[in-house]
Amino acid sequence: MINRRVLSIWFPRLAAERHIRHDPNLGTVPFAVVRDSGQAQVLASLSPLAQAAGLYAGQPLRDAHAMSADLLTRVSTPHAEAAFLGVLHRWAGKFSPWVAREEPDALVIDLTGCAHLFGGEEQLAQQVEQDCTDLGLTVQLGIADTLGGAWALARFGGGQGRAHHRNGDAIDQEARATRSRAGKRRHWERGGAAPTRATAPARGHTRIAAPGETYKALAPLPIAALRLEDHTMAQLSRLGLRRVSDLVEQPRAGLARRFGRGLVARMDQALGALPEPVSPAPPPDRFATRLSLPDPIGLEDDVMAAIDRMLPRLCAALNKKGRGARTLRFEAYRADDTMQWMNVTLARPSDDPDHIRPLLGLKVADLDAGYGIDMLRLEAVVHEPLHLRTVPGHLEATEAGRARRAGAVPGSLDRLIGRLGTRLGTDAITRIQPADSHIPEKTSLAVAAAWSDPVRHWPQRDKLRPLLMWPPEPVMVADVPRLPATFRWRGRDHHVHSTRGPERIAPEWWLDDPAWRSGQRDYWEVVTKQGHRLWLFYAHGGVKSSGWFCQGSFA
Repeated sequence: MINRRVLSIWFPRLAAERHIRHDPNLGTVPFAVVRDSGQAQVLASLSPLAQAAGLYAGQPLRDAHAMSADLLTRVSTPHAEAAFLGVLHRWAGKFSPWVAREEPDALVIDLTGCAHLFGGEEQLAQQVEQDCTDLGLTVQLGIADTLGGAWALARFGGGQGRAHHRNGDAIDQEARATRSRAGKRRHWERGGAAPTRATAPARGHTRIAAPGETYKALAPLPIAALRLEDHTMAQLSRLGLRRVSDLVEQPRAGLARRFGRGLVARMDQALGALPEPVSPAPPPDRFATRLSLPDPIGLEDDVMAAIDRMLPRLCAALNKKGRGARTLRFEAYRADDTMQWMNVTLARPSDDPDHIRPLLGLKVADLDAGYGIDMLRLEAVVHEPLHLRTVPGHLEATEAGRARRAGAVPGSLDRLIGRLGTRLGTDAITRIQPADSHIPEKTSLAVAAAWSDPVRHWPQRDKLRPLLMWPPEPVMVADVPRLPATFRWRGRDHHVHSTRGPERIAPEWWLDDPAWRSGQRDYWEVVTKQGHRLWLFYAHGGVKSSGWFCQGSFA
């Protein structure tokens, strides 16, 4: 039977090194990423120079600036850090198909049956460290038979990680050292140099527990290596239990009664008595291609020639997965380290280069080449499956054949919507669709044309509705249910020639519509002697007062 082997990859400076990768100058000074904690800001991730200056994670920002005046900071962006971890998730797929994320800064890989492909676990760990060094990332690794064991070795192997708690009995023994540290603190607070700490090595450290020797590797580690809660570790430390071996030697029943079953479960998971599977989440499909140019370009024809080389590769990748691009992002990287990007949205998902190219051509005309473009990138940021589209039946096929014989090009409406949306914006192109409501102004909806299908057959209504409708406008007439022979509207007097009605419409009782707080309405079709055909109604009154109003015109 093959022993299960798990690799834990921890990036202790993921957030800070993400910024350093974008701006290498941040790596030459103390730098940290800060996050909000209550009413204050604290350090969340530090660069090696910031840690060497004596700063630590969780430290208030004001104290950090007091210790290091040249400290540079950036605000934490969890969504960007999660996206960066997703990129590393895809990278880790080269070592095993069984990869899972541990938010916010770690990955777990099930290496069972995979290590021999890289020459063994030592060589695989060296390859992981080398890749991370090339990416400019600090990494710490741990390999064991269990997920909990690998997690503990990655964070606490080799004496690294958080210090364990102290109890009151250690105060007398450490009083001299405490006074010494206090004196040094007063020295640098009064203008002296801040204390320095040894900088962690650029390359990570690896701790590998041999198969079947997980307990031997975990025994000397602090209890924090068991992924316990803070209050549980504090209680255990007060009892003098500071190492994993101290806990394992205690009666399990007593530990479960005093600290709950969670403590025992964490011990069993780390030592392999309780299974803890690795639950991989496959990385999302990403469709992108780029083209690096030997010399900067600036002409529109050159950019389109580059797109002609990139677009077929992107569409081939989409077609292989049965996907169609809905929104594409086109990025142009200039020679002066600046970048311009633009989005193109299609009315229907497509993997046809001939359909996408004209839309990109409309955007390329607005591209500013600056000092020249040396790299182009094209990505399908929104894509949809193509196989879910319904295959037309005999009736639809007959109608399509008639349209082709009449000269209509299939998909011409979608192409038109795409071209107009590229210039005006996709949301600006709308179409009207019927809605299920008896309220006159709610019988239709305006929806985005690119995200909806046309309605071929509108529902037949037994009641006639005006061609033009507007918000109700008051009519100057006596407040009685029957319309008199003369009324005044929009500053003019109108004489009634004929009427038809009334049609009573009640408000939607399940909604509180402010426009219908005047109660139920009696609608009349009124033809005036001046030739107007108006739609008037009498509101019987409710929360608002009653009266006559005009809401539409039939012609």
